Amino acid sequence: MIEVRDLGVSYGDVDALSGVDLAVEPGEVVGLVGPNGAGKTTLLGAVNGLVTPTTGTVAVGGDDVSRLSARALARRVATVPQQTDLSFAFPVREVVAMGRTPYRSRFERVTDEDREHTRRAMERTDVARFADRRIDEVSGGERQRVVFARALCQDPDGLLLDEPTASLDINHQVRLLSLLRAFVAEGRAALCAIHDLSLAARFCDRLVLLAGGTVLASGSPGEVLTESNVERAFDTRVAVTRHPVTGTPDVTALAGAEGRRLDALAADDR
Repeated sequence: MIEVRDLGVSYGDVDALSGVDLAVEPGEVVGLVGPNGAGKTTLLGAVNGLVTPTTGTVAVGGDDVSRLSARALARRVATVPQQTDLSFAFPVREVVAMGRTPYRSRFERVTDEDREHTRRAMERTDVARFADRRIDEVSGGERQRVVFARALCQDPDGLLLDEPTASLDINHQVRLLSLLRAFVAEGRAALCAIHDLSLAARFCDRLVLLAGGTVLASGSPGEVLTESNVERAFDTRVAVTRHPVTGTPDVTALAGAEGRRLDALAADDR
C-alpha cells in the first residue's frame, strides 16, 4: 500500500533522510521509532506529499505520490499530525466532518453518507459526547482524538500518524492504538511514528528504527528492539525485557548507577 525506495531528503547541505527503504502492506501497522531528529516526521511528510524527495521514490496504492493530486492522495491516505493548528473555533462535529472534504466539490452539499461517516468516527474515538463543543474549548488530549476521528472520517486506505499518543492519558493511548489495530484489520495500512518504544512493540507488526536519517534496523519488534540497537540509536543504556502480560519487548532507559547494576548482574550470570 505504501512503498518507499532509496528515499533521500536534503535541506541545503543537511541530509534529513538518506537511503530509506520501507513498505507497509494492507493489514499491518509499521512503527517508526528513533530519537528526536532521526527523520520520522520528514519521512511521513514525504509519504503525504508535503516533503519533496531529493532522491528515490514514494508510492501510495501503486502510484508515485508526485503524480497524484492532493485530492486523490487524500482519498488514499489520511494524516494525524503531531500538532494541529485549528485557527477557527469550529464545533468538534464540524472538525471531524472535514474528513469528507476530498469527496466533495467546494459547494457540494453534505450527504447522508457524509453524516454517517462523521457519526461513526466520533463514536469510535469517544468524542461524540462533546461533539457540540468548540475545538478551542477541549483539552490537548481531546483535540488529538478529534483529529484522529477526522482522519477516520476520511475513510482512507492508509493512515499516517505522527506521535498520536503524545498528549493522551494511558487509557486513551491504549484505546487509540487499539482503534488503529481495528483499522488495519479491515485490510488497510498504517505508518506510525511513536515515541514510546514499549507501546510500539505492543501494537506494531514491524518497526523501522531510524537514527541520523538512515535505517538502523527493520523487522519485528523483537528483532529491532535489542539492547544493542536501542543503545546505538539513543546513545543511552537500556534494559530490554519481556513484558510479563503481553510478552512483547519492554524497554527501560537506565541512569548511570542503574547501568552499572545491570553490568554487575550480567557478570554474575557469567
